[in-house]
Amino acid sequence: MKLLMVSLGCDKNLVDSEKMLGILTAHGFTLTDDETEAEAAVINTCCFIDDAKKESIDRIFELASLKETGSLKVLVAAGCMAQRYRDEILEEIPEIDAIVGTTGLSGIAKVIEDAVNGRKSSAVYDASTDDLPSPEKRIVTTGGHFAYLKIAEGCDKYCTYCAIPKFRGRYRSYPMEALLDEARSLADAGVKELILVAQETTLYGTDLYGEKRLHLLIKELCRIESFRWIRVLYCYPEEIYPELIDVMAAEPKICHYLDLPIQHASDAVLKRMNRRTSKEDLKKLIATLRERIPDIVLRTTLITGFPGETEEEHAELLDFVREVRFDHLGVFMYSREEGTAAAAMKPQIRKPVKKKRYAELMTCQQRISLERNQERTGLETDVFVEGRLPEDGVYIGRTYGDAPSVDGFLFFNAQREHMTGDFVRVRVNGASEYDLYGEEISDGDIQEYEPAE
Repeated sequence: MKLLMVSLGCDKNLVDSEKMLGILTAHGFTLTDDETEAEAAVINTCCFIDDAKKESIDRIFELASLKETGSLKVLVAAGCMAQRYRDEILEEIPEIDAIVGTTGLSGIAKVIEDAVNGRKSSAVYDASTDDLPSPEKRIVTTGGHFAYLKIAEGCDKYCTYCAIPKFRGRYRSYPMEALLDEARSLADAGVKELILVAQETTLYGTDLYGEKRLHLLIKELCRIESFRWIRVLYCYPEEIYPELIDVMAAEPKICHYLDLPIQHASDAVLKRMNRRTSKEDLKKLIATLRERIPDIVLRTTLITGFPGETEEEHAELLDFVREVRFDHLGVFMYSREEGTAAAAMKPQIRKPVKKKRYAELMTCQQRISLERNQERTGLETDVFVEGRLPEDGVYIGRTYGDAPSVDGFLFFNAQREHMTGDFVRVRVNGASEYDLYGEEISDGDIQEYEPAE
């Protein structure tokens, strides 16, 4: 059968989609990007916030219409929204033939085979645990030069605004040897940048080994010769520990980049969110990181309009953003998620107020981002080539300070031809709010990799 995979949501969802693709191709399915010729389709859904739920539902209905206009015979909903609302989906969207929950990925082939044979009710598959598919079965969809490595499932934090623990389950680390095997397979396939992800990476190993072992995992990953960059995302600030900072400072392959999802800076709001940190804790941590790793690039995410957030608390957050000066910052307007503690909190902030506060935070950060980027003018840095804009005659790349999909680019002129995945030495000569501009250093040696200072 010709199979179409649609992956929505975060990079952790993308890893799940790639694992399912590996399983399905091993069972003889042929992949297609053409919706009209697909005989089976899997949509890996997201429901983190209302907009993600709407996107998932809209996409399901778009694919469902192919049962009348295309070749589609089987439609499977997988992932977070499918797990959370599986009974409602099966009842209200009859075009859905099966559900694959967040812990049922290894059963995807059986699900589709059952659906083909008309066994819709038995196709609901939701195992209690998710086997890690063997590394060679995963199909990387990011172009092959960078890839995500999901090191854990679930979350134990129970932040009051978040429903993820309800449908992703408790925090569960993948065994280190399994991750190293998967990483070696990715390296053999040509991956040069490995990006570690989980709902929270910093707790890696606590459930399996009784202690945090993220620093040990990344030390072992650094031994894999083919990797040039190793990047770590989703580090909860209260869980960052000295050994992790030591390894980041010492290992040249580890990008001096951290994603710290702080969500807010007012102690009162942080307490209502059930976050385990304070404004002073955050300031101390950021100061320590910048002292130990002077060229570190810091990204964060914030939530504006959380229930009960006052104008004073919003102003406190703005002042914190101005003082700390993150390199990259994203803002979400609070989304009221059913079944969470925050959904019952009062007062709920009106949408126009959320929009106003969102705009103020983003305008503030735009100025900071421009200033931070302008400070990089004259810097010589390694750039990971992402592609070329032939109409403009320039290459597109990323520095160690830019994660795929969420951060900016460095656009540069080059004296030689380069391929996606090459590393090029570039001198920065211009900046905008989100992007950098530069020139390849003509006498730079791109054959021998040397980390940027």
